[in-house]
This record gives sequence, C-alpha cells and structure tokens, in this order.
Amino acid sequence: MELSYGDFKVLKEMGVIDFAEDVRFEPTKVLEKFQKEARAANHYFSASNRTVQRFGYRKPQLALVFADLFVDSQQLLMVTVAAALQEIGYKIQVFSLEDGPVREIWRKIGIPITIIQTCVNMPSFVDWLNYDGILVSSFQAKGVFSCFEQEPFKSLPLIWTIHERSLATRSRKYISDGQTGILSDWKRVFNRSTVVVFPNYMIYATFDVGNFFVIPGSPAEAWEADTVMASHKDNLHFRMGYEPEDAIIAIVGSQFLYRSLWLEHAIILQALLPVVLEFPLDNSSNSQLKIIVLSGDSTSNYGAVIEEIALKLKYQSGIVKHKALDVDADNVLSMADLVIYGSFLEEQSFPDILMKAMCFEKPIIAPDLSMIIKYVDDRVNGYLFPKENTKVLTQMIRQVFLKGKISPLARNIASIGRSTARNLMVLETVEGYASLLLKVLKLPSEVASPGDVAEIPPKFKEKWQWHLFEVASNLTYSTDRTLRSHTFLDKFEQHWNHTQRERFGDAKAANELFVYNIWEEEKQIAMANARKGREEEEIKGRTDQSYGTWEEVYRSAKKADRSKNDLHEREEGELVRTGQPLCIYEPYFGEGTWPFLHISSLYRGIGLSTKGRRPRAEDIDAPSRLPLLNKPYYRDILGEYGAFFAIANSIDRVHKNAWIGFQSWRATASKASLSRIAENALLDAIQSRRHGDALYFWARLDLDPRNPFQLDFWSFCDAINAGNCKFAFSEALKRMYGIKHDLDSLPSMPVDGGTWSVMHSWALPTRSFLEFVMFSRMFVDALDAHMYDEHHSSGFCYLSLSKDKHCYSRILELLINVWAYHSARRMMYVNPKTGQMQEHHRFKSRKGLLARCV
Repeated sequence: MELSYGDFKVLKEMGVIDFAEDVRFEPTKVLEKFQKEARAANHYFSASNRTVQRFGYRKPQLALVFADLFVDSQQLLMVTVAAALQEIGYKIQVFSLEDGPVREIWRKIGIPITIIQTCVNMPSFVDWLNYDGILVSSFQAKGVFSCFEQEPFKSLPLIWTIHERSLATRSRKYISDGQTGILSDWKRVFNRSTVVVFPNYMIYATFDVGNFFVIPGSPAEAWEADTVMASHKDNLHFRMGYEPEDAIIAIVGSQFLYRSLWLEHAIILQALLPVVLEFPLDNSSNSQLKIIVLSGDSTSNYGAVIEEIALKLKYQSGIVKHKALDVDADNVLSMADLVIYGSFLEEQSFPDILMKAMCFEKPIIAPDLSMIIKYVDDRVNGYLFPKENTKVLTQMIRQVFLKGKISPLARNIASIGRSTARNLMVLETVEGYASLLLKVLKLPSEVASPGDVAEIPPKFKEKWQWHLFEVASNLTYSTDRTLRSHTFLDKFEQHWNHTQRERFGDAKAANELFVYNIWEEEKQIAMANARKGREEEEIKGRTDQSYGTWEEVYRSAKKADRSKNDLHEREEGELVRTGQPLCIYEPYFGEGTWPFLHISSLYRGIGLSTKGRRPRAEDIDAPSRLPLLNKPYYRDILGEYGAFFAIANSIDRVHKNAWIGFQSWRATASKASLSRIAENALLDAIQSRRHGDALYFWARLDLDPRNPFQLDFWSFCDAINAGNCKFAFSEALKRMYGIKHDLDSLPSMPVDGGTWSVMHSWALPTRSFLEFVMFSRMFVDALDAHMYDEHHSSGFCYLSLSKDKHCYSRILELLINVWAYHSARRMMYVNPKTGQMQEHHRFKSRKGLLARCV
C-alpha cells in the first residue's frame, strides 16, 4: 500500500489485488437443458419421414400468478412485461391470492383477473392445463405451488420470478440454526419450477437446484428511491450525526464480498484524501467533507476494518465512518451529496446500489467498467474515471464541488442521471422474458408461435409503465415490499414450526398408543390361551366328535358374517346407482382434478392411478382392473381411454346399468358439463327410449377453445396433431384390416352442418359401449404397433411438435365420432345447460358414406 495506491498494474502483478474478474455467474445447467432439448428435436424431425406443421389457430396463453395485487415495483415490472408480451401475440390471465388496487391497472391493459386460493386446505377451481405456461411472481406466492405439485399439473412449464432478497438473507439463519427442514421445504418448491428468475446475480446458491436464471433489470430501486424521497422530510444530517453544512460523500460497491474489497476502499479513500485537506473547515477546524463507506451488513465487523484503514491513511477522527447496507443504505444515499462507486469488479449487470443513487438524483462517479459505461456517459449523466488511474478520480471530485457545495453542472448531470436510471434496462428485462418464454414453452401445433422479440414496439422497451401507476402509487396499499416479505417469512416459519410440533407430537402419541395396544393384545392372548387350556382339561376323556379345526370354524363364521352384512356395507349411493338406467364415469388423474368431480349417485369417479385417489369415495381403481395402466407410459398415452378399457374389462362386476356415460373433468372445468336440468332431460330420453340406440354428447367440436375457426372434423384433427392426424388414422386402419395396397382408407366425416363430440363427454347403451371398446382396442393396438418403437425410445412422435408423452391421445379423443357415424348410431347433442336435444348427421345425409368395416 505504501508503494503505490494509484498504480493498479503494479498491485496486480504483485498479486496483492484481485478483482475477481475470472468469476462469472452463468445458468449453465438451464442453458444446457435448453440446448439438449433443441438438439434432440432437430435430430428427430430431420431424420423423420413425416413433416410436422404448426397451424396457429389460437394465441399462446399465459397465467400470471401473484401473492397480492398491491401497488409496488414488482407489479410495475410485470405490467410492463405483460403489455409487451401482448404485442407479440400472447393472451394473458392474472391470478392472485389477494385482491388489491392494481386490479384496475391490469383491466386497463385488457387483462382479466381472478382471485384464487391455495390448494393446501381449499380446492382450486382452475384448470391450469388451459395455459401453455405459468409465471409466478414473488416467493410470497409459495402457497399456490401446492396446485402445481399435484397431477395433472406437475409437468406444466413454470417460471418463478423472485425479486426479494429477504429469503436469501433468512436462509443463512436457517443454516446457522440447523433448520434443514425449512431449507428442504423451500428447495422442494424451487425444484418444481422449470426456471427460477432473479433480476440480478444475488446469492441464492443455498436453494439452487440447477434451474436458476437471471434477467437483469427492475424498477425496484427507482420505486424505493421515490418512496424514501417522499417520506424523508426531516433533517437527515441531524439524525445521522452530521451538521447541515457538512458535505457527504458515500462510497458504495459491489454486492459481492471478495478478497480485495478492503483494498479497493483504501484506494478510493487515498484518492479522496487531498480533497478532504483542501475542503473548508468548520468551527472546530475539522474538514466539512465527511465520508461514509456503505458496505457489508450489520453483523459483520467491517466497520473496524474501515477505521483502521482511515487511521493508516492519517484521516482525522470522525471524517470516515462505516454504515451497513442492510440498515442505513437509503438514509445514506438520500443524505449524500456525491456517490462514488468504489468497486472494480466487472459485474454482469448494472449495480443496483449505483442505480438507486442515480434515482436519488445524486451525482455519481464510477470506474469505466464495461457494464457501467454501457449506460453512463461521462459528464452527461455521470462521471467516469479509468479504473487503473485513480488520480483522475481526485480531479473529478474537485470539479464536482464548488466552494464546498455541489456545482450547478454536477446537479444538472445528476438530474439527467435520474431520468436515465428510472428506466434503466427496460429493454433487457422485456426481451429477456420474451426470449426465455420461447425456450421454456412447448406449444401445441394448434397454437400460433409468438412474434419475434425484435417485433416488440420500441415504446414498450424504453420505459416502465409508470403512467399507469401514477394514481395508484398514492394509495395506502403502496406498502413496503421488503417489510411484507419479512412478515410473510415470519408467518411461514411459525406455521411450519407449529406443523412440525403437531406432527411429532401426534407421532409420539400414536407410538405410545401402539405400544399400549400391543400390550393389551398380548394380555388378551395369554388369557385366551389359559382359558383354552382349562377347557381342554375338562373335555379330556370325553367322546371325540368331529367339529373341524379352529381355523375352519373361524373361516366359516367370517364367511357367514360377510354374507349377512354385505347389503349393509354398501354405500347408499351405490344402491341408488344400481337402480338407475345410466351411470356416468369421470376419469381422473391426480388431486388437481378433485374439485371438478361430481359427488352424486349419477356419477362415479375412476382413478387412472392408484395414487391420488379421492379418500372416502366410491371411485373405481382403474389399474387394478387394467394392469396396463400401472405402466406410466400407457397411462399417459391412453389418457382417459384407459378408463374405457378398465370399465369394459369384466364390466358386469362394476357396471350394472343399461346405459353408460363418461364425462371429462375438463368439461366441468370449462363449464361444459351437464347441469341438473340437462341430467334429467338425458335420463328422461334414455328411459323413454326416445332416440333408440344413440350416442348422446354434450361437449361439441365447434365450441372447443382449440377450434376458434370452427374447422371440419379432419382439419381440426390435423390441427391438434401437427398435420398428421389423417395419415396416422389411415395407417392404423390399414393395419387393423390388413390392407396392403395404398388405397385411401380414411373414413368420410362430411361437412353437413352438424358438429362432433370432444372431451370424452358422452353416453351410450352399455351393449353399444362394448362394441365401441372392441373397435377401439383393435384401433389402439394398430396405432401402438405403428408408433411404439419410435415414441417409446425418443419421446417424440410425428403427432406433436415437441416431446409429448400423450402422443396419440388426441386422436383417441375423436375416435368415438368415427365409430358412431359409421356404425349407424344416431348422434344427439344435449345442450349442457338447457338439456335441449338436437340430432346431428341424420341418417339420410350418411347415405353412401358409411364405411362397412367400422
């Protein structure tokens, strides 16, 4: 240090100083994952004999989920991003756990809002499968993750944006206190996210599971500066221990701690010393220039380091002080006359602390680091000095002050700097989210690709949407986001600790009860054995009679008991159901579907997986009736068709009604399920045999959200299957019927003014259902033989534009129409609200079009 403070080259060659220039934070695992997926898709489609096509009949849909709709910088950022995304073709819906004033702002930009609840204790009536991607904002929305950790929503692309530092700070406490359980709980939620996005390179390494990503830029610093400037009306100089005439220079630096940080501060203080000596003196012959080093947190001893450096440099006592970032940052920046950025680390994004200083309208002096000179022009909106020549820094400080006060030129530069900082990195933020969505979302073939990032109009990338928040920012709801985040963490910890105490307490009580029950059972066994011994002694010598063994007597008694009580053990719903002409089965997979299932004697659930079945319900366990569904591959690819096959297998054991129906939980979610009026109308039509052997359906193709242009049957099927539905259908039928030559084996599905069934929501006579299942099994066998090897090995199939575990399930969704039309069944549409019925595709219109093979 005595050798040279100004010559960085010498210090670097001596190995004394290390600017950590070789340290960079890169989302390596996430980027590798994106690249691997892109390579796999390119390899498959380049080698495939079939081309795939995107039709783009509907917009990509995003769900934005918030903890609340209060007025804060986070809402400002997401409103800005959402407005830009709308410009390139996204359709957006906002969900929030709590209402607030920002509701009106979202409505103003044409985005609807829905207030929801977490899925922990209350059901969530949201079909998240309607959305191509989910964006969750703030860790305070953690409660909503319980919805996305349930099937069938587990595999939805989810981007979680975290702006707060509070959890990162609190995680250190969890580690030091040995609270690994809380850490594991947070890691579980982080792990569910496809990507976790931060606005800067904060230290969240404790939770990193390989999905962290950084999109720089946030209006948070500008928002906080505005709030502080509006609230600090009193004399900060006096409160902080300074005189009104004192000029304050604040030295700030990198958010990261590295080895040479203290030396950088020493170098800046060395450059400031000549200016301090030249500055006017107060009445006590002390310099009126005061220096505050703003660094570290309140738990560190860095203040002692700064005092020692100031002493070595021969500063007068009281001139140089240290303040902690986590306690005094806003007060110091608000009070300072000049802010010097005293770190020489090449950051990957513009330093937050420097941005906030500019937002406080303070003149700033910073080294010519690449990330700083990208936004700061020397003597235009700030001052820059070469980082390897701190003598220039001394000269600049002399120019900033004029007779102990900030010069008019410096004030003008600070004013321009504030305008710059308020909208810093809007472009990087907007384009960052748009680019990330392109990598994360796997859009179906009927969904249009969003516009290119470059197509976003410039006005949406130049400024945050401040004008929308001008009125709302004055409301009382504009609370401190940091305070709210700490309050949330406090409540979360209390709840978590309480849950743990209850869990372990119950476990202890259960263990004690278990031991007591074992003791009681042993006592009863001993008494029974003693009684048995006495009885055997009493009957010894009597004539032997054949009563059978104890085991035989026990089995006979239990059998008689079961037969006697069989009727009483049946649920009331089952008895009512048996007497009805119709039973409608609702296939489901996972707890996320439970809110959409009916609890009525007319309906019965059928779980496609043994896990995730409803407790205390009379649902059918499909895998136990069809072991094929125990294999996740076939459970996923068959979808709700697995329920058809499971019911048809030994159908008399579970279904004793003359008619059978199915209704998708998604039909209920989209409000296309049968109302009570429609149910009664359907039952009346069935009992009166009004339409004979007919297919009744109530979810129609022309009203399906995937079909906004009301395409005909085969065009729609192609649209949702990457343009290859007709080919796959034709190939399957050829295999079914052994057709060797290249004939057009595609059944006719004409455009005759009628519509078709979708979403597996229909009813049939049970006998006809079994015929349909026989036809379906042959069709599925043929389709599976055609596609299994390729799809099972790669995860790709030519019916989708990306990896798709459901592959041909969308073809199976429409198969009922082909069978019903060509097997000469009447096709009756039932209005799900009114129950009114209308026949489609009358027999006269089918003349000469029916395929005999079906």
